[in-house]
Amino acid sequence: MAGFTRLLRHNPNYRNLWMGQVVSEVGDHFNTIAVFSLVLQNTNSGFAVSGVMLARAIPMLLAGPLAGVSLDRFDRRKLMLWSDLFRAAVAILFMLAIPASRTWLVYLLSALLMGASPFFTSGRTAILPAIASKEELHTANTMTQTTQWTTTAIGSFLGGASAAAYGYETAFFLNALSFLFSAWSVGLLKGEFTARREESLNETKVMKPWHDYVEGLRYIASIPLVFGLMMVGVGWASGGGAAQVLFSLFGERVFQRGPAGIGELWGVAGLGLVFGGFFAHRLMPRLDFAAYKRTIAIAYLFHGGCYIVFSLMTSYGWALFFLAMSRAAVAFSSVMNMTLLLRHVSDEYRGRVFATLETLVWGVMMLSMTGAGLASDRVDTRWIGVASGALSSCTAFYWMWANATQRLPEPALPPHAVEVEDLEVHGEPTA
Repeated sequence: MAGFTRLLRHNPNYRNLWMGQVVSEVGDHFNTIAVFSLVLQNTNSGFAVSGVMLARAIPMLLAGPLAGVSLDRFDRRKLMLWSDLFRAAVAILFMLAIPASRTWLVYLLSALLMGASPFFTSGRTAILPAIASKEELHTANTMTQTTQWTTTAIGSFLGGASAAAYGYETAFFLNALSFLFSAWSVGLLKGEFTARREESLNETKVMKPWHDYVEGLRYIASIPLVFGLMMVGVGWASGGGAAQVLFSLFGERVFQRGPAGIGELWGVAGLGLVFGGFFAHRLMPRLDFAAYKRTIAIAYLFHGGCYIVFSLMTSYGWALFFLAMSRAAVAFSSVMNMTLLLRHVSDEYRGRVFATLETLVWGVMMLSMTGAGLASDRVDTRWIGVASGALSSCTAFYWMWANATQRLPEPALPPHAVEVEDLEVHGEPTA
């Protein structure tokens, strides 16, 4: 914790970015819980919930490549700022979608909201090395991800309680305000936030979206570890997409606890993610590269197994426990994987790499959501959860095969990379 506190106290750029992240992500979950609850209230259909998730995923899938190219060509801070302002305008319009006759508007607004998200989320990851020193980067990565999961817990609990007590209008209004606060925080960032490129200035001025995107794909394919981490993300998403739909169905249908129940499930999931992030924070500096690869495989197996147990539990308390353990394993692997990507991806490709990862994961999640939504009105929700956990675990087998066949060598560090000895802040291990 001392490393986190020191980072916030001595790095004003990161502190401003972090404050905006806290407020905006809490607001995001006010919107998420309210939207899912509203759709279930108006339609009583699991497929309708799946439709909301698809409305969110498809625009992210389409916008991802453009966001990646833009983030590697233009000022990342300005793109993040405009993304926040656009999303604030869209968020307030959700108030118009509350009547059952306007449920269709939820899908349109969800699409607009999430279509602008990759410009912010991938940008935030890409600028971390620009606002954190080599000594701070590992801590900054851990804190950014752990904060995201903490706000999932807080925002979900508060969002569920707010929707139940004060109505959906309040949740949507607070979400819009949160984006404005985030935009203000991003506007305070000082420094250069355009990617460093090896090519000439004249070529840098030429915008060639498709060429640049394909160039990014070639770069990903040229580094086995980066490609392997992409495939692990895709494998997890094959079951992870269904899980996003199932949180709402378990809260409403299986445990019959309404909006508060949905908020509790998302909240406990967030707490598990925080626990896993802190565990990775402590453990990763003690692992060499070979041990890291073995640990990742175990984490994915543990995640899927715990989610299967969660799905079958009849006790609400034990179900929450195993859900938390499942999400802790997801966070544990995520912190480690992201740290490796931040270390090994060159600055000029970061926007495209992180946007491509987000696009691939959301694309597979979209298929998983569709399957879960179609099955939800015909198959017991618990068995869909079992299938979700099993699919997520399968990514461990790909990883173990790739490792056993020597397809995951440790790559050389690119220019401006974080050295191994820089992974500690003032002697304290960080994740």
